[in-house]
Amino acid sequence: MKLYSLSVLYKGTNKSSLLKAAYDLSSFSFFQRSSVQEFMTFTSALIVERTSHGSRASVKEQEYLCHVYVRNDSLSGVVIADSEYPQRVCFTLLDKVLDDFSKQVESSDWPSGSPDTIRYTALDSHLAKYQNPREADAMTKVQAELDETKIILHNTMESLLERGEKLDDLVQKSEHLGNQSKAFYKTARKQNSCCAVM
Repeated sequence: MKLYSLSVLYKGTNKSSLLKAAYDLSSFSFFQRSSVQEFMTFTSALIVERTSHGSRASVKEQEYLCHVYVRNDSLSGVVIADSEYPQRVCFTLLDKVLDDFSKQVESSDWPSGSPDTIRYTALDSHLAKYQNPREADAMTKVQAELDETKIILHNTMESLLERGEKLDDLVQKSEHLGNQSKAFYKTARKQNSCCAVM
């Protein structure tokens, strides 16, 4: 999972203008970085221009996903990430960045602003912090912990059955299960077996 770019733009009447941007191009070769950065800046501006006010969207471009949020006040944000990065975390990041930006930079500076004139320095730290969505986002962290627990439980059940026992044999020998429960298990087993991948 990787974030490549985080941009704040202003959506004007005819075109959008870049206010501030941060990039992590370490995964590209040194000679590709300037071209990749130009491409990401161009793509971000184009996506903002084509997105209506008050909406969010995700656009696929080659192996990248571009997540955009254009607020009703024309302040816009774009995150470019790989396809594995969680979409919900991208939009959480955009909400946070745009709120923070609007508190620190006067709205009267947005239409005429540029990366050289806008004084906002938090983009690089946001981009670095959100490289690991589990650490940056509480919901993702909880989901990862649940997934790990599920894997542990699954492995535990498999290890119980690896001792030469089969669940079918255990159900058949069980004194604690009634005939109706055994019949239910057999029916469920037959129905699930038709869908098993060999």
